[in-house]
Amino acid sequence: MISSSVGSRAIEFVGRFAPIALVAAFSIAVAGCQTTSPAETTGSLAMASVPQGEADWRRSAETWGERYRANPNDPQAAINYAQSLRGNGQRAQAVAVLEQASIQHPKDMNVLGAYGRALADVGNFKQALEVLNRAHTPEQPDWRILSVQGAVLDQMGRHEEAQRYYGTALRIVPDEPSVLSNLGLSYALSKDLVRAEATLRKAAAQSRVDPRVRQNLALVVGLQGRFGEAESIAQADLPSDEAATNVAYLRQMLAQQNGWKATAEPSKPVRPQGS
Repeated sequence: MISSSVGSRAIEFVGRFAPIALVAAFSIAVAGCQTTSPAETTGSLAMASVPQGEADWRRSAETWGERYRANPNDPQAAINYAQSLRGNGQRAQAVAVLEQASIQHPKDMNVLGAYGRALADVGNFKQALEVLNRAHTPEQPDWRILSVQGAVLDQMGRHEEAQRYYGTALRIVPDEPSVLSNLGLSYALSKDLVRAEATLRKAAAQSRVDPRVRQNLALVVGLQGRFGEAESIAQADLPSDEAATNVAYLRQMLAQQNGWKATAEPSKPVRPQGS
């Protein structure tokens, strides 16, 4: 069994080791809503390209901010401006923009999807779930929204429910790597490291895969004590010094918990369900 203190440290490590994971799982889920992504669904956004760096996000925020201020009733401008604000680290401001947009457009599912993600970004998980539930319908489920709902539930410690949402998403888009990655991390938090590894390996084997998926795989392999293999996987996408730093941090984390054996035996998961 993984102790609760190890679990909390593991979540902290996840945030450093793999930006897609849990605390940052929304980054992949949101990226999946760009028009540049495959398998468009009802929740897609209309930003033509996704900014890559801080300077790009700042420029994007300025550009979309001007358009939003010129017409605050334009839902797409609000969505893209808020997304740029989030990329720029201005998460509370993004929530404020989307809150107003949701008041003006209470049935616009794109607005509601973006608002729910923004709420999750700032830790308002209960409200995020309420909003995300209105961002798609049982008749027309959006796999990206389902994946974000799963990520929110994982943040709340409701892993079995989260896994059911991922399972539903995977029935819509089988083998989607972003959903598989979130599912694998959910298994890890459920202390089922064997299933977590198998799921993340499946995600990493897909042709369309974000490099951060392999970092999540390296995380789970490292959590099982196979540090050399974890470092090898991490080095496929990271400079060797960054990969070594991540694995060194993991070693330190486990050493502080009375060694690997105290954490290596995952409990049998109670698993429902299913980037």
